[in-house]
Amino acid sequence: MGYTIAQKIIKNHLVSGEMKAGAEIGLRIDQTLTQDATGTMAYLQLEAMGIDRVKTELSVAYIDHNTIQAGFENADDHRYIQTVAKKHGVRFSRPGNGICHQVHLERFGAPGKTLIGSDSHTPTAGGIGMLGMGAGGLDVAVAMGGGTYYITMPKIIKINLTGRLGDYVGAKDIILEVLRMLGVKGGVGAVMEYAGEGVRSLSVPQRATITNMGAELGATSSIFPSDELTLAFLRAQGREDVFVPLCPDPDAVYDEEYTVDLSSLKPLAACPHSPDNVKAVSDLSGMKINQVCIGSCTNSSMLDMLTVAAMLKGKTVHPDVSLSISPGSKQVYTMLAECGALADLISAGARILECACGPCIGMGFSPKSAGISLRTFNRNFLARSGTKDAEVYLVSPETAAASALAGVFVDPTTLGKAPEVAMPDSFLVNDNLIELPATEEEAKEVVVERGPNIKPIPVGAAPAENLAAELILKVGDNITTDHIMPAGTKVLPYRSNVPKLSEFCFTVCDKDFPERAKAKGGGIILGGSNYGQGSSREHAALVPLYLGIKAVVAKSFARIHVANLINFGIVPMTLECEEDYDRLAEGDRIYIEGFAEAIRGAERATLVDENNGARVPLKLSLTERQRQILLAGGMLNYTKNSR
Repeated sequence: MGYTIAQKIIKNHLVSGEMKAGAEIGLRIDQTLTQDATGTMAYLQLEAMGIDRVKTELSVAYIDHNTIQAGFENADDHRYIQTVAKKHGVRFSRPGNGICHQVHLERFGAPGKTLIGSDSHTPTAGGIGMLGMGAGGLDVAVAMGGGTYYITMPKIIKINLTGRLGDYVGAKDIILEVLRMLGVKGGVGAVMEYAGEGVRSLSVPQRATITNMGAELGATSSIFPSDELTLAFLRAQGREDVFVPLCPDPDAVYDEEYTVDLSSLKPLAACPHSPDNVKAVSDLSGMKINQVCIGSCTNSSMLDMLTVAAMLKGKTVHPDVSLSISPGSKQVYTMLAECGALADLISAGARILECACGPCIGMGFSPKSAGISLRTFNRNFLARSGTKDAEVYLVSPETAAASALAGVFVDPTTLGKAPEVAMPDSFLVNDNLIELPATEEEAKEVVVERGPNIKPIPVGAAPAENLAAELILKVGDNITTDHIMPAGTKVLPYRSNVPKLSEFCFTVCDKDFPERAKAKGGGIILGGSNYGQGSSREHAALVPLYLGIKAVVAKSFARIHVANLINFGIVPMTLECEEDYDRLAEGDRIYIEGFAEAIRGAERATLVDENNGARVPLKLSLTERQRQILLAGGMLNYTKNSR
């Protein structure tokens, strides 16, 4: 039996375990990336582990999230990351150089390599035939130190693409169709592998848009073949030397298969407040809109920007619409300026933002009260935009541009023939904003600078033999890390200050949660299905740890978040019978007898609700390694004890 693309890469990087779906495997990691919303903590953890020099082939620290400097906090964090990266052997992408995933695709991504990043959209690299995976910052720190990265061996889902996209239908519409078909849990425990004749009609930036939003399926990763189009992209970047061809074996076997006919695809939109709440744009036509945002790591490539510029050229954005455009990288921004497309965007009335994540994480450009915002981003979770009552729709650049001009939702396929836009034969290569690290000898003289906002990392403790605590919060299905630990201009500056950050924990769901948790000394959280979906931000585990959360019980967990909980010593347990969720109420006193003993080796434990006498069976789906991490009080303690 042959191998799929993902299986080939896994096989070549396998350190431990068996390539059997559902089994734990350990992988050697070639490259890592961090960004500044998660990077400060990752490097504090790297230092805490006593690692002097990174051991990966390549590690890059990007500044692209916390770029609004309304106070000293973000600038201090950036200086810390810059100096710690220089000292420990990490390349540093300065503010203004671009969004991590766009820049990494342009300048560092390589087919056949493994990449983990402290950002859930790291699978963007799959557009170039790379196995990219989002991870918590602590897992990235371990990998930078030469450690193994552990995941559950994924099943492989084949998405067969047939036909060819029509005018005004984009790659965003492809991934929205997959989300419509499979939902936000459809990729959990899987790698999405794209194949078929339709693949050959998609450029690397289009492929990267699709793999980027595989994160919204809950997938471990997404990947395309490395073929002649991959080679053309790398050659245009002056990096053809890293090209290797990569395709599945003819007799490769997939766990599931689905087909998307590109020829019949129409423009789609993800409606509030979930990426899988997908409708045809034609069904929304005529709905008045207030704001359009074009950019993010999903749709900020040169191809996307040129497409939008061609549609806006000689026209004016509707007076009731505020349009922002964020080029994905300095390379894209500069080339837009040189070819005149930037002038077309500005003349049409677009407000040009810096090359950063910006509005995608609520970092500026929030919609008006109850505003309708069309965004080419990847997430439309409640309040993520910075305006809690805003209605955010996820659309393609083509739909976004057409609607910005009209002031209402417009199906761009009604506009006739689309302007022809081609990928450039060569890109402008200027890496002057990527700083190389100091040599090992020079590093001895580098002083790491720490601002007053950078506080020590909370460290977990070994679990108590028996757990008695209050069920301090009960939440529903599809709770995201944005619910647990919001982003935005008010919150993100405190990413390196967990005590301050704790004031915002779960406030989207319950504004009194932080104070209640502090007053009661923590407790247990009860969640629904797919608990912790969304961003890889480990703060969604680290802050609950600080607030005294000992365990989370849920119907099911998202992949990255359950790993983060374990890394910080919070025990994730699932309900054996989902109907038991309704038997437990917020405020109930909970008791788990033999709690530590269950962590040591049991597959099950019993939760007793002391208020109503209910006995609820729980499952502990843990590997032996994960049990040892929890017994040590988290990954930091476990790593120190193992050295």
